[in-house]
Amino acid sequence: MASTLLAPRSGIPLERLMQMAVERGYSAQGEMFSVAAMGKLAQEALGCQAELLCGGLGGPNRDRVLHHLVAGHPLLVPYDEDFNHEPCQKKGHKAHWAVSTGVLLGVQGVPSPGYVEDPELPGLFHPMPGTPCQPPALPDESSAGTVYLLSKQGKSWHYQLWDYNQVQDSNLQLTGFSPSRAADGREYVVPAGGVRAGLCGQALLLTPQDSSH
Repeated sequence: MASTLLAPRSGIPLERLMQMAVERGYSAQGEMFSVAAMGKLAQEALGCQAELLCGGLGGPNRDRVLHHLVAGHPLLVPYDEDFNHEPCQKKGHKAHWAVSTGVLLGVQGVPSPGYVEDPELPGLFHPMPGTPCQPPALPDESSAGTVYLLSKQGKSWHYQLWDYNQVQDSNLQLTGFSPSRAADGREYVVPAGGVRAGLCGQALLLTPQDSSH
């Protein structure tokens, strides 16, 4: 997941991350209902920088998120997970974590030098590895369906393309604790203020410790 991008030679098993979360008091069953606590865990376990983003993925945060992904850095974002792992809106009752490691942008023209066209998909351009390139002009926020995040749910093996606005909307409505979890007799670590205070409208921008980004 994010660890393979930030520390590819020392990827940390998910089981070890969960163990650390329990030992630090961030979790009881592997759950993480605090973006701030997830940031602390990422910094300790991965040796990376973790910037807490508040106020949702829209507005001024949108360009920050997109430039972050274009630069090759991962985004960790809580959201409600649907049956097919894609974002949905269940008021936080299906809250899970996703990692986004790339972005697909719909642009008006051919990107500037530093990009190469995909040999199998005409009109799809990739940054050339090791070649400086100017980030493309970002689509306007009001342009629906022009920004997709390359993402996957924390325990899934498969990446999917998710519409940016759907991720944004799902992240913004994480307000309640699942009734089924509340009734299952198990203990969970929920921050003061509940799911709304711990997850709603928040995300993490992860960068390597030595990054100037």
